[in-house]
Amino acid sequence: MTRTTHRHRGETLRRVIAAADQRRDGHLPLHVEGVDEAFADELDLLGALQLRWHTRLGGHIERALVNDPLDLEQAVVTAWRATAEGLPGVRAVVDHHREHPLDDRMRAAMDKAVLKERAFLAVMAGQASATDAGAASVGARLEAKARAGWQPTAVRGQVGRPTLLHRLRAALAA
Repeated sequence: MTRTTHRHRGETLRRVIAAADQRRDGHLPLHVEGVDEAFADELDLLGALQLRWHTRLGGHIERALVNDPLDLEQAVVTAWRATAEGLPGVRAVVDHHREHPLDDRMRAAMDKAVLKERAFLAVMAGQASATDAGAASVGARLEAKARAGWQPTAVRGQVGRPTLLHRLRAALAA
């Protein structure tokens, strides 16, 4: 991938995230300009969104652990909620495609991503090691706890163009 292609893909991904955050309907925003050129297919785009979620989650967990190093579980739960609040459209897309994958390839990819994310949550909460067979089940409990206390914010009125604040958030997120 050339530098120009990489930059184009990043810009397109930011527009996709903005569209997903605006809609929050769980469907991949395939209509966004540049998607067809930057991503091979729906799975490629979903993978990029999943990676953005995971990267942001990792950053939030690290910050939460700095702020509250004594309660690892609560730090992980708080970080999951902060990530979901910051990427509500991405969370909706990932959740939708977990439940309704388009094909067997997507189902396998999402199943693997779920297991890895849950194991990551358990490890970061200090309740499992990366090699523990039960790490994913511990992480599932942590995810359920985070979801139980999370209320997605309502979709604000449809906006034709992203606001300056929305564009700044997207630029900082990249």
